[in-house]
Amino acid sequence: MYTDRFEMCVARVRHRFATTLENKIETTMMSAGRMSRGDSSGIKTVSNAYRHLHGIYGVGATVGFAATGEAAHAAESALIQAYHEERGLTETEVRSLKQALARLRDVAASELRVMYQRGG
Repeated sequence: MYTDRFEMCVARVRHRFATTLENKIETTMMSAGRMSRGDSSGIKTVSNAYRHLHGIYGVGATVGFAATGEAAHAAESALIQAYHEERGLTETEVRSLKQALARLRDVAASELRVMYQRGG
């Protein structure tokens, strides 16, 4: 009985994760250009993106999206220095982030397809 309840809880978390995943990635991709600003708006955008990516990384493997979690971690690494220094991204960091986000989008789409094909 405990296992069934646990599996149901994980399934609910997986569903919630899956339904918000693409939006989080797209939102971060669209805001990447604004992250180079050195003002408070740019810094806040970096912080929000870091939290989104960190959440994907942290929850991904737990709910069956291991590759997505790893890709999110790679994207997160493009932000981490600016995040800790509370500054906007350099142009090089923006390019790196955009490349990592494109990879994340592809990996997430692949894992979502597999999940939906299995009826998850």
